[in-house]
Amino acid sequence: MTNDNDLKVRPSAAPAKAAPGMMSRIRNYFLTGLIVAGPVAVTLWLIWWFVTVVDNLVRPFIPVAYRPETYLPVNIPGLGLIFAFLALTLLGFLTANLIGRKLVDFGDSLLNRMPIVRPIYRTTKQIFQTLFSKSESSFRKVALVEFPSPGMWSLVFLTQSPHAEISDHLPATDYVSAFMPCTPNPTTGFFFYVPKRDVIDLEITVEQAMTVIMSAGIVQPGGDPQGKLAALAETARAAQLARTAAPTAVK
Repeated sequence: MTNDNDLKVRPSAAPAKAAPGMMSRIRNYFLTGLIVAGPVAVTLWLIWWFVTVVDNLVRPFIPVAYRPETYLPVNIPGLGLIFAFLALTLLGFLTANLIGRKLVDFGDSLLNRMPIVRPIYRTTKQIFQTLFSKSESSFRKVALVEFPSPGMWSLVFLTQSPHAEISDHLPATDYVSAFMPCTPNPTTGFFFYVPKRDVIDLEITVEQAMTVIMSAGIVQPGGDPQGKLAALAETARAAQLARTAAPTAVK
């Protein structure tokens, strides 16, 4: 009877998982290292690129006597960035005073009188005021609109309602300005006015929406990159344990 029971139990027992091969373990280790080092490398490269660009633009305006390489045998990056920060901060401080505001108003009126420079200056000024202001006109809301065809939805950034000069020529309803970035380059896209009734507001931040757009939907809001990293590490660890326990199981 014992042998019969053993024969009945053995077929229902779960088969032992085969230990992952060498290539599978190498792949898991490589992906884990790539996830750890990739974002750090890209971030450091972007910082170095930005510092280098600012240095190349500002360094020619710094007198040679004030450059560190005049007294040191090596070139120290970031001096131009420091000078640019100090200069912009000083400019903002002077602008906050009465005399500074007068000078800024004079320069503003002078540029607005130039035929070719005027449209470029006005456009760039409005863009900078929109991006760096704390008003509701900047991108602070994310929504869904049915675009480019029925049944297809796209992420958009909402700003403010159109001006009266534009809204008066639109059908009678409430509209909102919408910008739909392209993937994977969010600096280009489509701008349009859409009725508020056709907009679905989302409870996600602009940064989360940008991540979704730039990753083409691979990274979703609320995702856990650390959890994915831990899962890869756990897979690699399990493969290592299975490899270690395999000779013991054979014995």
